[in-house]
This record gives sequence, C-alpha cells and structure tokens, in this order.
Amino acid sequence: MTNHLFDGLTREGLKEPGRIFATLADGRSLTYRDLDEETARLANVLVSLGVEPGDRVAVQAEKSIGALFLYLATVRAGGVFLPLNTGYTPSEIEYFLNDAEPRVFVASPKAADGLRPIAEAAGARLETLGSGGGDAGTIMRTAEAADASFEPVARGEDDLAAILYTSGTTGRSKGAMLSHGNLLSNAEVLREEWAFTQGDVLLHVLPIFHTHGLFVATNTVLAAGASLIFLEKFDLDAVFARLGQATAMMGVPTFYTRMLADERLTPESAGHMRLFTSGSAPLLAETHRAFEARTGQRILERYGMTETNMNTSNPYEGERRAGTVGFPLKGTELRITGESGESLPDGEIGSIEVRGPNVFAGYWRMPEKTASEFREDGFFVTGDLGVVDADGYVSIVGRDKDLVISGGYNVYPKEVELAIDEQPGVVESAVIGVPHPDFGEGVVGVVVASKPLDEAAIVAPLKERLAKYKQPKRIVFVDELPRNTMGKVQKNVLRQTYGDLFR
Repeated sequence: MTNHLFDGLTREGLKEPGRIFATLADGRSLTYRDLDEETARLANVLVSLGVEPGDRVAVQAEKSIGALFLYLATVRAGGVFLPLNTGYTPSEIEYFLNDAEPRVFVASPKAADGLRPIAEAAGARLETLGSGGGDAGTIMRTAEAADASFEPVARGEDDLAAILYTSGTTGRSKGAMLSHGNLLSNAEVLREEWAFTQGDVLLHVLPIFHTHGLFVATNTVLAAGASLIFLEKFDLDAVFARLGQATAMMGVPTFYTRMLADERLTPESAGHMRLFTSGSAPLLAETHRAFEARTGQRILERYGMTETNMNTSNPYEGERRAGTVGFPLKGTELRITGESGESLPDGEIGSIEVRGPNVFAGYWRMPEKTASEFREDGFFVTGDLGVVDADGYVSIVGRDKDLVISGGYNVYPKEVELAIDEQPGVVESAVIGVPHPDFGEGVVGVVVASKPLDEAAIVAPLKERLAKYKQPKRIVFVDELPRNTMGKVQKNVLRQTYGDLFR
C-alpha cells in the first residue's frame, strides 16, 4: 500500500535514514529514521483514538517538532490535517470544530480546560500537545509506548490530506480542501524550481499552522531529503546565531525589514546563503533593493495562496525583478481576465485566474461557493488583481475582495467590521489595509460614531474576540464614510486617504 503524500515526501530522506532531518533550538538533532519512527508512533495513537481514512484531526498547538510530526502522522494514518492559528480565540475555535467535525482535536495543555467543553460539544476527542521543556501533552505520552512501525494507509492523489481555513468576506470562514496530489505536486515543483538538494539546510522560522511554513517550507525540504534548523519562532538573536549554518531561509516581508534594522545583517553574515525567499504578503520594492545593497542577496519573491499553494515564482537562475512575483510555475497556467471573464492582453490589469495540479479541490461543505469560484474550464478565480508585463513577469496590484494581508496572515475586513459595529456608540465601520513598514499592511478601522469614543475603547473589546493579527493597529474616526452612487463604501478612497498612516 502507498500513501501518496507521505511516501512521496519521505522517499528521498529515507534512502539514507541516518541523515539529519531537523536540528532543534536546544541543539538536539533528529534523523529521517527518527521522523519515520515518531510519525509511526503518532499514527498508531491516532488510529487507536478512532481516526479512520478521511477523518479530520484538528490541531491548535504551539510550534514544535512534535506538531510537525503530528501533521505527517495524520497523513500517514489516512486522516485530514486541520491546523488552526494559535491566536484564534475559543469562540473562533468553536466555529471550526463545529464545521469540520474532527475526530480528534489537539490543543496545548494550558488551553485544554477552556477548550474541552467546545470539543465535547462538537463531538471531538480532546488531546494535548506541548512544546519546549514543559508538559509534552497526552498524545506524546501515549506515543512513547506505541509501536514504532506503521503500514501507511493507502491514499491516492485525489484523497484529501488537509483542510486550511481561510476567512470569508462575509465573515464565515471557508475550509480549503487540499489533496495529496495538490501538496506533493507543488513540493516537487518547488524543489526543482528553487534547486533544493540533500545538501540544503533551511532555517525554519515560520509558523506551521499556515500554508507557508507547513507546506512550502517543510514539504519542499522533505521532497529534497534536505534538513531543517527548526526554531519555534522568528527571533533576531536566534536567526543570526543560526544563519551561518543554513543555506536557505523562507520568510515574510516583516522578517526582512526587521533584519535590515539590525546591524548584524552584513555581507559576512548572509553572503554565504544560497536562497532567501519571501511570500505571504507583498514585499516592497525598496525592501528588496535595501536587502541586496546590504548583503548582495536578491530576495526571491513568489506568489501563492491557501487554496493553491504556490502559483508563480521569480526565477532561481535569472533576473529576480523587484515588485513582481515572477512567472507561473511548471504545470500551472495563469491568465488575466476582465469583468466578463475574457482573457486580457499583457499590460492590462485584471483578475488573476490559475489552473493546475496545485489548485485545491474546493471549499469544505460549500458546493455553491466552490462552483462560483471556478470557471467552466477549470480555472480558479483567485480574487487577486494582477498584470503580466511584456517579459512575462506577473505583478500583484490589488485584491478585488478587499483582503488585508498583515504580517503574512489573511484578514477579511467583514469579520472585523462586524465586531466593531457591535460596540456601543458605533454607527458603522469600514476596515482597510494600508502600507505598513513592518507588517506589509496594517489593519485600520475607519469608524463613524454617535458619541465621543477613543481608539482604546474600540480596540479593547476586540482582544477577546479576534486573533491579535486581526485587531486594528489604528482606529480613525470620521463623520461619514465615502460612498458611490449605489451606496457602496468606497474603500479605495479610504486606502488612498490613509495610505501614509504608518509612514
């Protein structure tokens, strides 16, 4: 029996099982043999908890090597991995568990008591997973006594491997269904595109509840049989301490602006690196140029999304053009269309549509929404606006759904607006994203109030309801919101008005 994704990702590494897979922050190293045995133990535990092929395993836990192994173990056991942002509040978790109906929900030990009633109401078995030197959690303690061998559950390329939630513009989150074939094909293409080999060492400082850190970084390394320096978070001291041992690093624009603000970023500290990539949010052209001026390295920017993984990339060999996201990846088709769905010529701005083996299977239990996002010929309407220049480079110029990307995380304005509008004294609000030097875009709430209010009065109640990255960094009060003749709020006007708020 073969498990399409697990077998495909581990094939290279297990040819030499004694090779290093990951070096941890405390200096410990784990081999590919360790990966094989630990994921086998966890897969056995999941099966003992009742996980059957197609069952969801939801996880909201701090980043750890155990959490990474749990992802691989879920796939190996035939389950569907459902990672949840560690910043989600209990009310947000309640929605995800009720919608996805996971067989097992794994939480951090410190959050377990508060989440247990929510898990039980959703019919999920609650287990815990810790990180660092504290409580390892129930699932790891059980795994210690489990068998270190496991026959992978047979799965084909069209079977689901993961569901990643991406918030909806109406406030209702959508679960993007990603198949074994989606994830493995993208990993193999990126390995080739970015020239990853067994000799590479990736400095892994991204979260693993997000497609960037979980799939782009981890899966690409696995597909190449390469290794990770696995840090639990982005910390400048840790990054500069380990940079000399790495050959590659994947990051978001925030990482690079913070590195540029540190005097330790020099040609000597970074000049040996083979590759720096950036994604999850637009990389300002000035950041790209400043990084090259300081280090001699040109950051490679690429473009992807939860529903598709990576779609385009600047070339590994060739010109990495600042302000662009490069060319469509091998096997991925990209076109720019007008309002009627017609293809537009190069140089004209329109909607970005993509088609390929990387494109997801649809939204979980939302057949109508899925149908509305796909053209009859199979192209997925991304919701992003872009343009292709005369040389074929793709540039992202905006989003037709008002999505805000702050620090690499998607923020959908409607969800934040609903939370603001419920507060006493608020008549209405509009949430926008404007350029931010550290986060790419900063969330701003533009509020019409019926009585005097201050920023703190608006933001404070949101801390219990919304994850931190969704909370507005500024609140601006206005007498009325700008509207067009149809009464629609003109967010483009607001973005222009407050575009320099963080500059």
